[in-house]
Amino acid sequence: MKVLLLVCDVIVPTDDFPSRAQILDLCPGVDGLLWTSYRMKLDREVLDACGPQLRAISLTMNGVDCVDTEELRHRGIPLGHTPFIPNESVADLAIGLMIVTNEGLFHAGNNRNSRRAIQGSTVGIVGFGGIGQVIAKRLQGFAIGSILYCGRNAKEAAERFNAQHASFEELLARSDIIFISCPLNKDTCGLFDREAFSAMKATAILINIARGAIVDESALIEALKSGRIRSAGLDTVTAEPVPPDSELFQLSNCVIVPHLGTATKRTRDEMAVRAVNNLICGLRNETMPSQFQ
Repeated sequence: MKVLLLVCDVIVPTDDFPSRAQILDLCPGVDGLLWTSYRMKLDREVLDACGPQLRAISLTMNGVDCVDTEELRHRGIPLGHTPFIPNESVADLAIGLMIVTNEGLFHAGNNRNSRRAIQGSTVGIVGFGGIGQVIAKRLQGFAIGSILYCGRNAKEAAERFNAQHASFEELLARSDIIFISCPLNKDTCGLFDREAFSAMKATAILINIARGAIVDESALIEALKSGRIRSAGLDTVTAEPVPPDSELFQLSNCVIVPHLGTATKRTRDEMAVRAVNNLICGLRNETMPSQFQ
């Protein structure tokens, strides 16, 4: 059996939260890049700083919205990521946020009628990929009325969950609970704007476990303050960490957690191992176990 050994010098930032300038200073001459920040853009500036010898990039995350993927394709640099691994833990958090926001557990003492049964609700899932489907699986035990989902195409897997494909407009109008589990891209950035909130039920709740920029934050605040929608549960917002003076903190009908979707030891460990394996394969000019297409 032929065994290929790979000996590497590993450069690690000395600060826990290095600045972009510090990252750029470490880039020149590297052959591989393990990228851990979804907030910092991996763009042409970073690639130019690395140099022409750069052979592979690997992300310790599922989404690739922080990466200029077109520039990578142009340069012929393979990109690894960690799809499917976070699905279970992110879906679990989504269900937890649904329960807290729907039943008003944080402010039930102020309004004894703030709790509402989940049973019989119509649930909308925006983005019916891996995470969206696990959310639908988790919902089977709640005796909900129906599941709607929207996306580019109908999914064969939807039949297992008795989920119906719908337009975005129909999903907004009919859903009592809406989960955002789609990727952030040019089509979904700002998808939930004032027009979208106006189309939702006044009793609806919104759960975002995807990316903050999918929601127009000022429009969300306005909808929550005015009662245009009932409540929101957010694992992600536009600016992270959330500024201390954010108006979201002042709203009793908004629950925020600090991007904890993947924050289980098992999930983070598996994502880290996959990311390293992706990078090693890329440096060997082999196909990565999870190579972004």
